[in-house]
Amino acid sequence: MDKTGVASLIAGIILLVLGAYGVWIFLPDVIVFLKGVIGILAILIGIFLLIFGAILVKD
Repeated sequence: MDKTGVASLIAGIILLVLGAYGVWIFLPDVIVFLKGVIGILAILIGIFLLIFGAILVKD
């Protein structure tokens, strides 16, 4: 492995540890964020299905 690969591996491990620590510290906020993301995804999927259904009904 070259120096770039080793540096990327070390940076990835450090970022993974820091990210896991951040999620652990802010766990209630992360849960609220994920609930919001699920709601937004549900709205977007509903809009796309509505448009898709309208296109199919036209034909």
